[in-house]
Amino acid sequence: MTTMNTRFLVALLLVTIADVASAFTTPLGHQTSPFAFVTPSYPALLRSEPLAAASTSSSSSSDTPLQQSLPSKPTSPRTLRRVRTVQKNARLPVWPAWNGVLLWAVNRGAGDAAAAKLENVITGRVCPNFFTYPETTPFIMLVHHCHSFAPWDPLRFLQRTFFPEGFPAHPHRGFVTVTYFLDGGFLHRDSMGVQQTYGAEKRHGGKHTQWLSTGGGILHEEMYDLAGDNGGFMPQRQELYQLWLNVGADYKLETPDTVLLGGEEETPLVTLTDDQGRQTETIVLAGEYQGRRGAAPLHSDLAILHVRVQAGATWSYTLPANFETVILYLRQGSLLAEEGSVSLPVHHTVQFQSTGNELILQAPENEAADFMLLAGEPIREPCVAQGSMVMNTASEINKAYADYQSGTFGLPWSEKLSNEEWRNHVKKYPSRY
Repeated sequence: MTTMNTRFLVALLLVTIADVASAFTTPLGHQTSPFAFVTPSYPALLRSEPLAAASTSSSSSSDTPLQQSLPSKPTSPRTLRRVRTVQKNARLPVWPAWNGVLLWAVNRGAGDAAAAKLENVITGRVCPNFFTYPETTPFIMLVHHCHSFAPWDPLRFLQRTFFPEGFPAHPHRGFVTVTYFLDGGFLHRDSMGVQQTYGAEKRHGGKHTQWLSTGGGILHEEMYDLAGDNGGFMPQRQELYQLWLNVGADYKLETPDTVLLGGEEETPLVTLTDDQGRQTETIVLAGEYQGRRGAAPLHSDLAILHVRVQAGATWSYTLPANFETVILYLRQGSLLAEEGSVSLPVHHTVQFQSTGNELILQAPENEAADFMLLAGEPIREPCVAQGSMVMNTASEINKAYADYQSGTFGLPWSEKLSNEEWRNHVKKYPSRY
């Protein structure tokens, strides 16, 4: 096995484990892994009839989050966007794995809600959501990471001798990766010569999101930023989402580009308050909500929203007519949908039907909720994904791996290289795109 293949396999170890674990998911609908799928050709990609259900704008340029009044009743007339499937995906123990094993035991004995509350405290799991493409187009995969790294943990130092703390240099072609941090951060280096530090800590300067257009081909490294703002011996929490977005054929071989986003101008916060003082907060990571637009460089029409709903509050979203895809991942708490008739539990992924112009979700009176919402217009093109490449045909996938093996994306490097050693490496072996 070549050195290049060895580095690639190490970098994709988590993805491989998650792919195998997808066999243990328990969906109400069917599911396949996007790491080896082929969609039918157009026009077969046109959406069929959905399955049966499971049971005032303004803008601001200031640093102060937008405050608006939340109407007590949704505007009529409306048609509700109804639930199509609700499923729970495997949560894998990692970083630290021993915490994840404990959480598995709690989950088995006390249920999802108890394990979710404990996970939020002690961390130690990753949840890969492999979407059923093309039903979820343009969204391919969403991974929720919840980890921590303690300087006094002896097992951590044993583990990292064979399992690096992050994702060493690995290749991509043909899609967009979005990485959004709630705690902690990443140290980024790539074969275009770009070096970045981003995340949710003070030292990251508000840049909590990375938008990476992989284009014709890039190698990138994302290692956990464990510098710490305060030092000491407390575990350093790392919680984030990683999302894969498909793009149209016209964009798959463009020049790779990496953009950092964060702050009121680029990822605005919309705060709405109802007549009882209960609030909802929506961070617009991409697209638009209540007249506020994120600065993400979109290749298709979509929205990515991080939403927090106080206990008893109602959150609503008027969907554009072309947004046939709507997916929700519930990080904390629970929600009521379809005017209270459908309950959405914590750590579950919800896919909604393709019709209906109003999405209305309510938190129960005794519990707040926190979720990610993905919504967008379908990309009506064939799609083939395998490993870390997403293209339109199987022959294009084969060419992508051949180009990687020939060094067209650049050559992998060790995450242990100093920045000067890395710069010298990518000058000698850069991406040709």
